[in-house]
Amino acid sequence: PVVTFGNLMSEGITLSRRGQHDKALGCFNDALKLRAGDKHCLITRSKCFLKLGDTENSLKDAEASLQIDKTFSEGLYQKAETLYTMGDFEFALVFYHRGRRLRPDLHKFQLGINKAEEAIVNCIGNPSSVKLESKEELCFVSRQAESKKDKQKQQNKPTKDQKQMKKKSPKTEQQLLGALYADKAFLEKLLKDEDLMQSSTRQGIKVMDLVLGGISYLNQRRDFWQQQKPMYARVYKRKVLREEQMRDKKEKPSNISKSIAKNMEDIELLLARGSAEESCRKAERLLKRIQAWSENEVPNKYELIGNLHSCIGNAQLAMGQMEAALRSHKMDLDCARQNALTDGVSRALDHIGHVYARIGKFQQAINAWEEKIPLAQSNLEKAWLFHEIGRCYLELGKAEVAQDYGQKSLQSADEEGDVEWQLHATVLVAQAQVKLKDYPSAIMTFERALEKAKLVPSEAAQKGIIA
Repeated sequence: PVVTFGNLMSEGITLSRRGQHDKALGCFNDALKLRAGDKHCLITRSKCFLKLGDTENSLKDAEASLQIDKTFSEGLYQKAETLYTMGDFEFALVFYHRGRRLRPDLHKFQLGINKAEEAIVNCIGNPSSVKLESKEELCFVSRQAESKKDKQKQQNKPTKDQKQMKKKSPKTEQQLLGALYADKAFLEKLLKDEDLMQSSTRQGIKVMDLVLGGISYLNQRRDFWQQQKPMYARVYKRKVLREEQMRDKKEKPSNISKSIAKNMEDIELLLARGSAEESCRKAERLLKRIQAWSENEVPNKYELIGNLHSCIGNAQLAMGQMEAALRSHKMDLDCARQNALTDGVSRALDHIGHVYARIGKFQQAINAWEEKIPLAQSNLEKAWLFHEIGRCYLELGKAEVAQDYGQKSLQSADEEGDVEWQLHATVLVAQAQVKLKDYPSAIMTFERALEKAKLVPSEAAQKGIIA
């Protein structure tokens, strides 16, 4: 079986969600061997290390992702989370702030700031509790007076037992301890039974010591959980959720976004089922409606307009209306360029290239696809893009250039681990070698292509290659 980077990532994430972090770690390690330094893989592995309690390696992976891209928000958040888990609350706070400055739209950074600040307060105390008094003779205070003050402070200090028994408000404790709050209340009730407290177990341990130990442990848990998920952060999270719910309720009456999503789905389904004419009509009607709406009603208005021009162009191409299809895809390209929509530019150039190739204008197709090369986001996309360009050069009789693009396509397909595109690229290279009259090389390349065809498997491809 062919193992690809994408397969390993998907398997690792699935195993991690199931709690099988050791196995997931193996998948991420293998994925990084195929694509070293991939920042997204480094972050998923960092999360996995953190789940396993390996904070050192978790921090290393988070920092490695930031070396690749200093503005990578997921890397900043993961580094902050790791530092927080390590107890470095001050440094964690720094990275939560950096993340929020870069991505103010992500609420998790604000939550991180809140919990880090509260954890610091829990550790060192609230600055507002320290009161400084200005006195004229402060410099002349005698050491004796100072020592008297120290003695008074020591006398007024609560004892260790009193500290342990010091309680927070019942409501706060109940929220922090959850189901354990009832256990703590039961232990505190036992303390009031003096006879029981004076008794001992068979092993000679005093019941009072056991009860106090249990209460002390629960207090420690309470304080730890307050640091891990402070009350202020919980309140803030509830507030954010309420705001999101209110916003959803305001949007519900219009149902604009749901209506658009449903129509877009119908347009694509109609085209896939062969009803190109009906798909085109539906897309044109939806385009007029979206153009009439404001950006407040449809936040991604121009992205949708470009997408609909693309759908109309695809339907026109299916109906054989080549010139109309070209106009529609060029309108998609203009819309994407005017609104700086990189994905839209990439999509439009792809479709323009296809239309030109269909009508036999191979040089124009090459120009469109070569402009798209820097926008390709994956090795798989590069594999078919290089293949199509190479095929056009072959049609123009430029076999040497076609062979170069075939090799590029094969390299991208190998990196992705996609056997089908390895097959297409190998056949293109072999056909270019035939045009160049390099017959021995062409025979060897066709034989490699035959092996690929058996792996796919494709009988039609095997017959064609043998012929």
